[in-house]
Amino acid sequence: MRAQIEIGRDSGGQTVPVDVAELLATRLLVQGNSGSGKSHLLRRLLEQSADLVQQVVIDPEGDFVSLADRFDHVVIDAGAHSAREIEALAGRVRQHRVSVVLALDELEVEQQIRCAALFLGALFDAPRDHWFPALVVVDEAQMFAPAAGGEVAEETRRMTLSAMTNLMCRGRKRGLAGIVATQRLAKLAKNVAAEASNFLMGRTFLDIDMQRAADLLGMDRRQAERIRDLQRGHFLGLGPAISRRPVAVEIGAVSTGGKNAAEGLMPLPEARGDELEALLHDDLTQAAAAPPPRPAVPPQKPASDVEQAIASRSAAASERLTQAEAERADEGKAPAASATQADRPAAGPPAPPPAPEGPATQPSGADGVSRIVRELATEEGAAFQSSTSLFRSFATRCRQQGVPSAHIDPIAFQRLFAFARAGLDGLAPAKRAAVERLAETVPEDVLAPYLAIVVAAAQGHAPDEDAIARAYGTSSPSRVRRLLEHLERQGLIVVREEFGGERTILVVGLEEPVG
Repeated sequence: MRAQIEIGRDSGGQTVPVDVAELLATRLLVQGNSGSGKSHLLRRLLEQSADLVQQVVIDPEGDFVSLADRFDHVVIDAGAHSAREIEALAGRVRQHRVSVVLALDELEVEQQIRCAALFLGALFDAPRDHWFPALVVVDEAQMFAPAAGGEVAEETRRMTLSAMTNLMCRGRKRGLAGIVATQRLAKLAKNVAAEASNFLMGRTFLDIDMQRAADLLGMDRRQAERIRDLQRGHFLGLGPAISRRPVAVEIGAVSTGGKNAAEGLMPLPEARGDELEALLHDDLTQAAAAPPPRPAVPPQKPASDVEQAIASRSAAASERLTQAEAERADEGKAPAASATQADRPAAGPPAPPPAPEGPATQPSGADGVSRIVRELATEEGAAFQSSTSLFRSFATRCRQQGVPSAHIDPIAFQRLFAFARAGLDGLAPAKRAAVERLAETVPEDVLAPYLAIVVAAAQGHAPDEDAIARAYGTSSPSRVRRLLEHLERQGLIVVREEFGGERTILVVGLEEPVG
């Protein structure tokens, strides 16, 4: 099969070919200021080689989704998938050799970077049996391989820089050929740019970028002025897949188009000044008072790995519950002992034993303890107090009101307090029994937020992050995220976070999604 494509013509009208087989081994760097024609060049390259090699396009602006209208590319809407699904899709892309466009335009910048890093990392980590040749095109590469830290988190920057470095430095042996396009060479990480052996340099004006481009093309300072004078859609090419000497090339026509705004002149609207003013100010107060429309949420498509995780964790939870019931049955046959943490059943809200008869014990122990715990739970700011402070207040009130509480240790009080805050009284008996059964094996330190999630799922609605934070006694979003990760590692829930910002929580054993 042929291995050469035509990307345009030189100043003499001769065609300028690109050897695709050589490009797979030597990679390509494209540079040019905004408006110089980088996207047009990439589109020409992709269209001409679409029937020769698998293509993977990382598209932060959604410019290349139109390739699916003319060719066999599949568009992956990153905002409609979770992180695990993105990684699973990347594995299937390598396995089935499907050309795809990863559309990131619906995400915020940091989410774009994290999503692209996960996708590229999964492409790189594919099994050896799936190491088929593929062109990996990364537009706006300075976002994904920045030369210096920016506004994104340091963890995100390290993640994406590692993925891009692996693509350009080690991807060749795995069949991955990186094609990176950037507006400014000075903003692109040097260890990423240095791995490319082919270059197509478009118009640029800053001296530092002109000098770096000239150095890569083997040109002296006087010849570097040519880069400033290049017209839109004109590039200087050099490399084993293009030409052994710098060649000026005008990029050819393309059959698909992007979604950029019109860049030419358009006639202004024909209207008088007062009519235009009315268009701006009519019903302005009502428009400002109206709530902004919610963005459309793409339909969620559960991936197979998520379903398998739910099934496996549900089986593990059932096994733990069966083991706990067997242990309680064995404990019921043993002689009675003092109610300590070692022999206390790990059930839902522990039921205090009936108080001894006599006037000195009034009111009764069970009713008094429950009432005092409910009073503490409903007080403002109670969830933000330490468990030690709450238990001290509980013991003081019990003494003041003559309620026996010696049988309630701090661990038992912590469970009672969590159940009192959860509001189980509003549940039907069957659902309440199910919630208490699920809570049997949950540690006391995370029982309150877990119950907030489970009760919400049983009632058919989702608690917001603030509700979970209040139940956990914190106002830190990062602590809430770590809590959900901990509950997921324990097999209690399955968290599905969309890159578009939506979150769904599946309670293992309840089968009710919260999101």
